[in-house]
Amino acid sequence: MQSTRRKRKKLKSEINVVPYIDVMLVLLIIFMVTAPLLNLGVDIDLPESEVARSLNVDKDPVVVTVDQAGRLYLTIPKAERKEVTADALKTEVAAYVRSNPKLPVYVAGDGKAEYAKVYDAMALLQAAGVPKVGLMGQPPQDKAN
Repeated sequence: MQSTRRKRKKLKSEINVVPYIDVMLVLLIIFMVTAPLLNLGVDIDLPESEVARSLNVDKDPVVVTVDQAGRLYLTIPKAERKEVTADALKTEVAAYVRSNPKLPVYVAGDGKAEYAKVYDAMALLQAAGVPKVGLMGQPPQDKAN
């Protein structure tokens, strides 16, 4: 009888990372494809703390004002401020922005107005085709002692 010796295989202490790399590449491709399709927010440019003090605009901006009660007012350059409904705001701003695409558009919300009302005004402007919406603020008051 011959003695047969079997060779024992040594255990490898290395982790096989190839399947993990494959999974990560698939997830990366999925996220790269789906990320541009998700548009959940409103694109806005928030002003910095000193912007209200040093706001220099080449042209008169379009200003949408939201008062404490949530009423909307539209101020178009070289025209008086007038109260508008949501549909009228969307229609008028869309027509004005089509003819002046680089004209700045700002939302001026009352400090006591509900955030939802200001957000709704910004969403209306985005639906009207405004590429960028800025928020207006008041410069900080210097308190003299």
